[in-house]
Amino acid sequence: MSMDMQIWASLPIPALLIAPDDMIADINPAAEGFFNASAKAVIGVPVWDLVAVDYPLEDAFERARASSTALFVNDVDVGSGQRAPQKSALQVAPLQGLSGHMLMMISPRELSGRMTQNHSVKSAAKSAIGMAEMLAHEIKNPLAGITGAAQLLSMNLDADELELTDLIVAESRRIVKLLGQVEQFGNLTAPVRKPVNLHDVLDRARRSALLGFGSQMKIIEDYDPSLPMALGDKDQLVQVVLNLLKNASEAAGEAGGTIRLHSYFEHSFRMRRADGTGHLLPLQIEVIDDGPGLPEHIKGDIFDPFVSGRENGTGLGLALVSKIVSEHGGWISVDSVPGQTVFRISLPRAHATDFTPPEESS
Repeated sequence: MSMDMQIWASLPIPALLIAPDDMIADINPAAEGFFNASAKAVIGVPVWDLVAVDYPLEDAFERARASSTALFVNDVDVGSGQRAPQKSALQVAPLQGLSGHMLMMISPRELSGRMTQNHSVKSAAKSAIGMAEMLAHEIKNPLAGITGAAQLLSMNLDADELELTDLIVAESRRIVKLLGQVEQFGNLTAPVRKPVNLHDVLDRARRSALLGFGSQMKIIEDYDPSLPMALGDKDQLVQVVLNLLKNASEAAGEAGGTIRLHSYFEHSFRMRRADGTGHLLPLQIEVIDDGPGLPEHIKGDIFDPFVSGRENGTGLGLALVSKIVSEHGGWISVDSVPGQTVFRISLPRAHATDFTPPEESS
């Protein structure tokens, strides 16, 4: 493979080479994944038959070609007949050495977040760990004394005064529960990653949810039966899905609603590491609910510690989810509008070398 072809194949964002007649001359692997179409299938297809943009781009595109200048368009929805639009930035530039040929690159907003999310998640986790240690030492022990003293006082009080001591005990226990959640976030052990069937993870979480907090919900399975094994810690991944199911159930309230668990394979989904190398995350899990959606003011910070959309929420559930997924080398994102919230988890697959061979009997 020539150096030019290596660079073309290594580009982490979707890129298209467009001929002078506006036919697609080539697309890179990232674009194959973005449009869910092979290069062989789209070469020779008119570019605007494949690329759907909610912006009058054709005239500006022709002017850029005629004047051999670059064109930049920010915050437009880009999609195709095969996938829903994504908010993206577009860059168009003439290709040096080939008259009339244009290079179009698409930068989905979600992709740009991948560059920095792992670092921010780990920084937030480190900060929360320090908070957990301080809270455990400074609050938990004296809180136990307060609870015990209130219980002793209650032994000699009449019914009216008992209400006050019961309030002290109840609120103290609520704080202890919050501290436990903070400690869980801070003290989570590193994942022991082995080959794991993601459908077993989803089924275990689904059964637990239906027997408890999600009893009012309808949970639909929409699985890709050919999905290969993931590389992950099964117990921690179950915890991730349970947290997402719990959030969806609490958002729906007593009226209930529907949650769809969707799994599929996306062969070109790739995350960029800090060193610039690519990291394939082809296994996709989506937890989709039909609830009210995330509040607009917290959408961009929903995975940060202590950010919550509920009045009495701790804001640690999704921070814990993000931390676990990050430590698996994976990626989590959310897309939320009223009536549909989609949490998407992308994970690495297990390879032959990850499987432990069975021990030979003597």
